Amino acid sequence: QVQLVESGGGLVQAGGSLRLSCAASGSMFSFNTWGWYRQAPGKQRELVATITRHDNTNYVDSVKGRFTISRDNAKNTVHLQMNSLKPEDTAVYYCNTQPAIVQFWGQGTQVTVPS
Repeated sequence: QVQLVESGGGLVQAGGSLRLSCAASGSMFSFNTWGWYRQAPGKQRELVATITRHDNTNYVDSVKGRFTISRDNAKNTVHLQMNSLKPEDTAVYYCNTQPAIVQFWGQGTQVTVPS
C-alpha cells in the first residue's frame, strides 16, 4: 500500500516562491514516473509536471520556466520548486504516479497566490 503525503503549500504573494514535497511510502518509488497535479476551484485536476526514473522532465506550458520537478530516490520524495508564482497557480497540489493511480491520491497541499 503506497501512501503519499504532500507538504510545503501556503499563502504567497505573486512573484514569490514555494517548494512542495511529496513523501511516498513503498519500495517501488524509484521505478515509477511521478507527477505533480493541481486542481483549482471549479476546475478539473491537471497534470503540471512529470519526472521519469531517468530524470527526464516535462511541464505543462503554463508553468514552463517557472516550476522545476525533482526526485530523491534515496528518500522516496518528489519536489516541485515553484518560482514567479501567479494568482492562476492557486490550487490544491497533489503528487501521484503518471499515469495516476486512483488509490494513491493523498490530501494534497493548498497553494494560494492572491491577486
